Amino acid sequence: MTGAPRPLRISVFGAGSIGCYLGGRLAAAGAEVTLIGRERVGTEIRDHGLRLTDLHGSDIRVGARDIAFDTGAGSAATADLVVVSVKSAGTPEAGATLASAIGPGTVVVSAQNGLGNADTLRAALPEQVVLAAMVPFNVVHRGDGHFHQGSEGDLEIEQHPAVRAFAPVFDDAGLPLHAHEDFRSVQWAKLLLNLNNPVNALSGLPLREELSRRPFRRALALAQREALALLTARGIAVAKLTPLPPQWIPRLLTVPDGVFRVAGSRMLAIDPHARSSMWDDLEAGRRTEVDWISGEIVRLAEASGTAAPVNARLVALIREAEAGGNRQWSGDALLADLRSQRGPGKPAGKGQRS
Repeated sequence: MTGAPRPLRISVFGAGSIGCYLGGRLAAAGAEVTLIGRERVGTEIRDHGLRLTDLHGSDIRVGARDIAFDTGAGSAATADLVVVSVKSAGTPEAGATLASAIGPGTVVVSAQNGLGNADTLRAALPEQVVLAAMVPFNVVHRGDGHFHQGSEGDLEIEQHPAVRAFAPVFDDAGLPLHAHEDFRSVQWAKLLLNLNNPVNALSGLPLREELSRRPFRRALALAQREALALLTARGIAVAKLTPLPPQWIPRLLTVPDGVFRVAGSRMLAIDPHARSSMWDDLEAGRRTEVDWISGEIVRLAEASGTAAPVNARLVALIREAEAGGNRQWSGDALLADLRSQRGPGKPAGKGQRS
């Protein structure tokens, strides 16, 4: 008579806000989870355990004894699944580190922002199964082991037979996986939504408050329209991740505040605690991922032989903020600054104004 099957072994490489939240939820669902990250995070977890809350009222506790923590990748050697959640700039180092730690056939999931992280990992891990995934929601670190999901959304992942082995534990954790054959279109759709990250970081406001103010939404609409024009010109497909098609979202962003308050809440639920990860990075004095968000649009423009002045300006403003520059822009000032980048007489878009 055989015993019960052993728990799925999962290593989360990059125990930041997203990594701790995902790892904690999976551990609460019965997976054998090891978080791999900096010692300060390990100390916090050993002192407080994990508390995982969300905007729908979930409140899950994981004791310090119920989740392992390590500062090195050696513990990933026995993992069935490795979830990589490091910042994009750390992906090459993560790939090199994991290459010396995990065996052939190990499934590695890139749960990161940007478009090319899974490709970077594949180059470093040619004998492993590397899949791209997308985390659509925001997670705020509230201290003492408390990580809060402040916006809604389900995990998206690249379609592959290997997903069947670990999808059930994600379901049990309340983190259902939605698989897509054309995953690049999903990544572009997420990136369009993430173009709000620099706008939010420069506002200094919680996400819901920032999006309640029309000038900030108009600033975001400028960045999205610029990106959508480039994507359309290159024939790049963009998935529909919200009730509205991506091409309609900039128009919604520019409606009066009262209209947006109703229509926007139907499109995406955000609670008062939600902040962008870019705001969090600035607050902590870390380098942001703006090069893998607005910078992706700038590179797409360069590859097309043109320019993306609005997104290039957002990159520049975030770089200034990283160096101690203004992080408390008013919506009117930011909108005027971004509009000025387009040059005199340059239209906002066919039949529209931003």
